[in-house]
Amino acid sequence: MSTLPVIAAVDGSDHSMRALDWALCAARGRGAPLRVVHVRQYAAWAQPDVLPAGVPDQDEDPVLDEARARLGPRSDIAYLGLDGAPGAVLSELGSEAQLLVLGSRGRGGFASLLLGSTGMAVARDAECPVVVVPPPGREVHGDAPAEPGPRVVVGLQTDSPDEATLSFAFTEAALRGARLQVIAAYAWPLQSWAMPGELVPEMIDQGAVENETWTLAEGFLAPHRKAHPRVRADAYAMPGDAAGLLVAASQDADLVVVGRHRRRLLAPARMIGSVTQAVLLHAASPVAVVPPAPADS
Repeated sequence: MSTLPVIAAVDGSDHSMRALDWALCAARGRGAPLRVVHVRQYAAWAQPDVLPAGVPDQDEDPVLDEARARLGPRSDIAYLGLDGAPGAVLSELGSEAQLLVLGSRGRGGFASLLLGSTGMAVARDAECPVVVVPPPGREVHGDAPAEPGPRVVVGLQTDSPDEATLSFAFTEAALRGARLQVIAAYAWPLQSWAMPGELVPEMIDQGAVENETWTLAEGFLAPHRKAHPRVRADAYAMPGDAAGLLVAASQDADLVVVGRHRRRLLAPARMIGSVTQAVLLHAASPVAVVPPAPADS
């Protein structure tokens, strides 16, 4: 049985070259082959016998040549040039990959954009986990508990835990010999509403809410700890916005893992949840977006 490859999407930009380096390390850690893909979007409209000035012939691909020069000769790396819309083509390739890696922004688009349209489309539509590698030096604000050493961060919704996301996060931590930092956010302060003339409900103790959130998180983590006994997983129940907490925790982290939005009965199309989108836009570390398990799709 062949091992599915790690796919790195490149377009010649500095962003994609950083993603290529990240993908190479990920492939080595998994013992998987690396496939380097360049989607040539100009070919969708160019006539095959009349190409615009500066556009290479179909048999030539300077972007892939640059990737070959960067990685050197290796038998476990394949290079593939394809034509079409990058977001759609790369998303389709997710069905034949264990991981798809790309930069936060490509050659196209505006420099002020934090995440390109291709990255957002692939994170939303690919069937495999997608890792988006941000530019270096991205600043984040806020404090999150962190110890020195390799660290993977994962968000946990205690009201609707995503087993696929937790499983991926534990596996990544095991591959990296990293500590897993599990952040379970809870809303605080809680809003109490009362109609005129009604008694205002008793104040809820924050410590009780935090303890209940932590207890629920520990319960969800138990089977994954059993499957990965060498992974140290620390759960943190923290008040506030989940996106802000995960972005703050991304500082100096190896990876932040988030789940993609589940399909709902009234909204069957694939979506990226607001927390995942915010983390993709602002995290300082690479972000892995994990699709739900097939049974939950």
